[in-house]
Amino acid sequence: MQCVTLVLAAAAALSSALMGAPATRPIPEPLPGHPGNVFLAGEVVRIALPDTRSAWRLVDYEGRELARIEAGTAEAQLGILPVGFYRLFRQDSEEWISLCVLERLKVPTPWTSPIGVDAAMAWFYDEELMPKAASLCALAGVNYVRDRLAWGHMEPERGRFSEPNRYDASARAQSAAHLQVLQVNHSTPAWAGPDGSRFPPDLRDAYRFYREMAARWRGQVVAFEPWNEADISVFGGHTGAEMAAMQKASYLGLKAGNPNVIACLNVFAAHNRPQLEDLHRNEAWPYFDTYNLHHYEGFEGYPRLYADHRAVSAGRPLWVTECAMPVRWSGDPKLQEPSEEDLKAQSERVPKVFAGSLHEGSRATFYFILGHYVEGQTQFGLVRRDLTPRPGYVALAAVGRFLADAQPLGKLRTNEGVYAYAFRARPDGQDRVVVVAWAKQGSATLALPETPVLMADHLGRSRPPTQTLVLTTAPIYVVLHPQAAKVLPLDPPPAKPRRLAGKPSPVVLQPVFPKERTLLWSSAYRVSSSEPNSFVLTVYNFHQRAVEGVIRAVPPRGWNVEGAGKVTLEPMGRLELPIRLVPVAPRARTYEEIRFVGTFGDLPRTVACIRIAPDGSGIAVKPGTPIPGADEAAKWHLMVSGGPTPTAVKGDGVLFEAAPTGDPWFYPRLTIKGDPPIPRGVVGLACT
Repeated sequence: MQCVTLVLAAAAALSSALMGAPATRPIPEPLPGHPGNVFLAGEVVRIALPDTRSAWRLVDYEGRELARIEAGTAEAQLGILPVGFYRLFRQDSEEWISLCVLERLKVPTPWTSPIGVDAAMAWFYDEELMPKAASLCALAGVNYVRDRLAWGHMEPERGRFSEPNRYDASARAQSAAHLQVLQVNHSTPAWAGPDGSRFPPDLRDAYRFYREMAARWRGQVVAFEPWNEADISVFGGHTGAEMAAMQKASYLGLKAGNPNVIACLNVFAAHNRPQLEDLHRNEAWPYFDTYNLHHYEGFEGYPRLYADHRAVSAGRPLWVTECAMPVRWSGDPKLQEPSEEDLKAQSERVPKVFAGSLHEGSRATFYFILGHYVEGQTQFGLVRRDLTPRPGYVALAAVGRFLADAQPLGKLRTNEGVYAYAFRARPDGQDRVVVVAWAKQGSATLALPETPVLMADHLGRSRPPTQTLVLTTAPIYVVLHPQAAKVLPLDPPPAKPRRLAGKPSPVVLQPVFPKERTLLWSSAYRVSSSEPNSFVLTVYNFHQRAVEGVIRAVPPRGWNVEGAGKVTLEPMGRLELPIRLVPVAPRARTYEEIRFVGTFGDLPRTVACIRIAPDGSGIAVKPGTPIPGADEAAKWHLMVSGGPTPTAVKGDGVLFEAAPTGDPWFYPRLTIKGDPPIPRGVVGLACT
């Protein structure tokens, strides 16, 4: 456990010394022309109108008309507007232009602030727009931004790296805006492997690539995720053991290219416990500086989700590099704009996501996503295609201001249906206690022990301070003196896990099974329990000198493992060891574990661990109990990335039909009810 002072010191190490961040950061100002129609408080607001033949009317977030602009006007002169979200509606039309006014930052955003946004700059914007999008992030008090990378665009042939391109321009634009950039790769180039969605078969390719990228973008990109969501099928469907091997090689490459770079975990999309535990059993924690995860779950699911990840984080800082509770778009498919109700819902959810994430222990939370982006009928973006804001962007700026440098204090003990989270933070550069509070539904009240220093709504608009809060589903910020932490009725945030010790070894072990033998959600490989099985254990030496050592296999009871033993490797050497897994007297179990431990002189030990699922074991030999409701089509909730509406029809069980488009995914979901929902003694769920 670390006290607050040690946490802040660790954060500073990751965000300043380790990353080489400059000692000072300027207060951002809008670029000339106010890209995105984003203004700061006190500025005169002028908006170019696309049609001088029409009259326009200015309305605020609540839809109240504030002004009219007569036809024949080329520029709307709106004067000085208070902080908020506004729209100009064309007369007799639902077409609108958006604009916003943000509170001017009074001090630079702290390098240790946990507020981030996924901007996907290199993929979303032309080079001309990159500085403008980066400016919007800085104006909103964002500290971290996440970008996107396609390996093959940077290294089109093995060993030949590209000339300066859009990825370099993106890194340059974001670092010039004094943003801390996290880069993530999505794919393997064709020259490095037959399946671009999978890790490269030869991990030396990953090592060399990340070594080059870390060196190339030193001083611009401060952190890397070696892969995006490797645990799900869209991005390769890897086991925890495979993720661990890739992580180890990538970490060593990143640190060889820039010892100060943050080597993040190749991020999890889900919190499937077998995959999490599989990665952990491979002792990957010496090879990541931050433990990274994504989530799009409802707010009530956060405690369980974060608990699953904390349990295998080895005490490393949690970085949540994608998260949101997105909304649907409706109406004109060319605009893909959420309804009025959903625009407001999106903006209300932004502070809820950050408050819940930071309370659960995230040290950096990146909202997904800045730019206009849809999957099927879901709209994620906080700004429109032309960078003009949705209310969610204004809500992000309020988060950036009020939760600057936020550290969780706990959850207020309140009436049922009220959420209230307290943080130590530095809004406007002042040490304060900040409470983020809202009602789950309808309205509610919350009494405070003292009158706040100031209050603001979820868009950052000032509200009269009052000791008794009237809450709605739209969160409010309550800023209190630091001493309030002593009198607020708080349940503490979840305890931080113990930091596990360990040093990275330059020798990496990579178990290799054919992909078709993978049981993804068990993070295991199918094997025969009656015949010998073969697979490969690949050994790499990323040391600058030759190594000699011994690899010892630790099989499960009832099995023998043949093929491990003495190993000699030259620098950057690679050796494939044929391994035979022989059943002798296997037990009827759902899965077993094989462990390989390598010792190489004075180097730290190296470990690989795999889960095997013997045929004829586990679920297959145990009598099953029908899941209540599973055979009723109406009980299933169908989620799809896009395309035709999916169907569930009753047949011999339930038949699902879907044709997902875009970034294709389809998830049928069934809520299992009962007390407990899953009876004790159940070893798994099976679809037949």
